[in-house]
Order: sequence, then C-alpha cells, then structure tokens
Amino acid sequence: IVVAIILSLVGLAGQAANPRVHVIGRKRGADVLRPLSPEHPDDETLPGLLIVRPEGRLFFANAQHVTDQIDALVRRHRPRVLALDMSRVFDLEYSALQSLVEYEKRATERGAIVWLAGLNPGVLEIVRHAGLDERLGRERMLFNARAAIERYQALQAAGGTAESAAS
Repeated sequence: IVVAIILSLVGLAGQAANPRVHVIGRKRGADVLRPLSPEHPDDETLPGLLIVRPEGRLFFANAQHVTDQIDALVRRHRPRVLALDMSRVFDLEYSALQSLVEYEKRATERGAIVWLAGLNPGVLEIVRHAGLDERLGRERMLFNARAAIERYQALQAAGGTAESAAS
C-alpha cells in the first residue's frame, strides 16, 4: 500500500508540473468548443485567432513549462489574437501570474494581441490585484471562449485589425 501511495504521489506531482495546454476548436456546425484532436479532424478554427486552454493549477513549478507550450503554439500558428481560455485554471499563483504578464508583453511585441477568457472568480481576483486587467482593458477580458470568438468575428466583419483587437 505504501508503494502505491508513493507512486500515486509521484504521478500527481508529474501532472502538476506538466499541465496540459490545448488548442481549442469548434465542432463544425455546432456550438461546441473542444480541444483539437485527430479524432475530430473537421473541427474549425478561425484564421488569425488562436484559442489556447491551459488546465489545472498554474504555479512556480509549471509556469515556465506552460508559457513555453503556449509560445510554441503561437510560433506555429502565428495568430493576430491569442485568446487564453482560463476556464480550466482553478488557481493562479503569483510567479505564474508574473510569467503570464511577461508573456503578454512579449506576444504583443511580436504582433499577437492577448485576450483572457473564462477566468473563474478566484483567478479573476488575482489578475485584478496584479493590475493585469487594467493593462488589458475590458475589451480583452472576456466571459468565455465563445465570447472571444464572437468578438473576433465582429472585429473581422468590421474590417478590424490586430490593433483594433487591443482596444
């Protein structure tokens, strides 16, 4: 039993240190958002919009790993707007928040505007306490990933650019 407990704890530590980060797509013809996967090759994404969903608690031990995964996705997809769907993040520790703030600055310098979507009340409070909400503005803090898609589509329909996505 002790060996099983130790193996279980090691497994949990590994999961916490390496949380999943998914690219989110929409099921064709439906209002269903889900991680892109080979099982659903017809799922849609919008050109210029990349929705990324990290999962779990973000803290000092995994912050760099998560931002590295997000950065690799941004480099691969080259979006105008990166929407971070934080709906599966139940806690955001200070050092992870600082990594997020720094990443937002780097992404902006590279031409990708960062939006935050789906923040639960606890994570939203942490973001507000750090002033990231003021830096982003209300236009870049969205209720959920669907709201990000709707805003992006509205900007595109109005002839918007990445710069207008930031305002």
